[in-house]
Amino acid sequence: MTTTPEYAVQLKGLTKYFGKVKAVKPIDLNIEQGSLVTLLGPSGCGKTTILRMIAGLEHPTSGDIFIKGRRVNEVPIHKRNLGMIFQNYALFPHKTIFDNVAFGLKYRSVPKDEIREKVRQALELVRLPDVENRHPAQLSGGQQQRIALARAIVIEPDVLLMDEPLSALDENLREEMRREIDNLQQMIGVTTIFVTHDQREALSMSDKIVVMHDGVLQQEGPPEEVYNHPVNRTVADFLGTSTFFPATVLGREDGLYKVRLDDGTLFLVKNGRDWTDQSRVELVIRAQKPNIVPAGEDEAMDQPNHFSGKIKDRSYMGGEVSYFVELKNGLELHVVTLGDQQPMKIGRKVDVHIPPDHCGLLPASPASLGS
Repeated sequence: MTTTPEYAVQLKGLTKYFGKVKAVKPIDLNIEQGSLVTLLGPSGCGKTTILRMIAGLEHPTSGDIFIKGRRVNEVPIHKRNLGMIFQNYALFPHKTIFDNVAFGLKYRSVPKDEIREKVRQALELVRLPDVENRHPAQLSGGQQQRIALARAIVIEPDVLLMDEPLSALDENLREEMRREIDNLQQMIGVTTIFVTHDQREALSMSDKIVVMHDGVLQQEGPPEEVYNHPVNRTVADFLGTSTFFPATVLGREDGLYKVRLDDGTLFLVKNGRDWTDQSRVELVIRAQKPNIVPAGEDEAMDQPNHFSGKIKDRSYMGGEVSYFVELKNGLELHVVTLGDQQPMKIGRKVDVHIPPDHCGLLPASPASLGS
């Protein structure tokens, strides 16, 4: 059985149960040739299980997996032509770097001269050309990760699978490896499926993000679309820092929705969805979107969505400052600012402006409906 080969990977109605536990509920997903797609979500959401089913390490309970148009449900792992990189690198400690990288080629009975040339090319691609005779223990964690990458790409896989490959590295090294993987993937054009729980990794590297929660695909799309236009609170809450307020839609005028928070506060919101009057919604405000200044310095306080308040708490993190602002109406708003050389102190009175096009409306969550 085959399907259209225009996609590198297709999942059709794919599910996985472990006993009575539904690890992956029916999922349909198309992954374009040459793209880098990230499966993003918290631990236990099903993302690694999906990757393991694509690899052939787990068998689906139902549904189909296609790689380059060929159904591979019953195809053994070594015949799927996949490159794999895991969190722990999975290098052979007793083998030299050359033998580690060459392992997949030897398994495929590639001639010795060709193996040597392919290993040389792979090591040059990951910028470690002179380590052939060393052993993994003689390399740093970042270098070992590059060797794992070289071993995965040397076989010229149809798809590269990466399961939390950077989680064991420190933050600075993670940033370097993110760029390394991104640049290499674009250079060689291999379709890549990348599993992570890290929002920054997903946003900075992906052509498409697939957000998972409780075994269900919540949303898929380009990073900017998923971040700026989440379909529900689960996506908005996981992909970014936000404040949520239960609200009711009152109407629409001049392209803006008027919504009333449950305490009576009115907001104007520019939102692309169609909402009927009296719809119960949640107003979502990304922490990076509000403008915050010391009280009295905002000359446009008579404009919509301007509020007074005071700083209840703050966290200084060098390049950014995280403020929790208690508004006069009693609501608390999370605001993150960049580059404050002299952060405002706790207790400081402030004015806050949230532009209508920087607010979003989402379907009311069960928690807000019960409020």
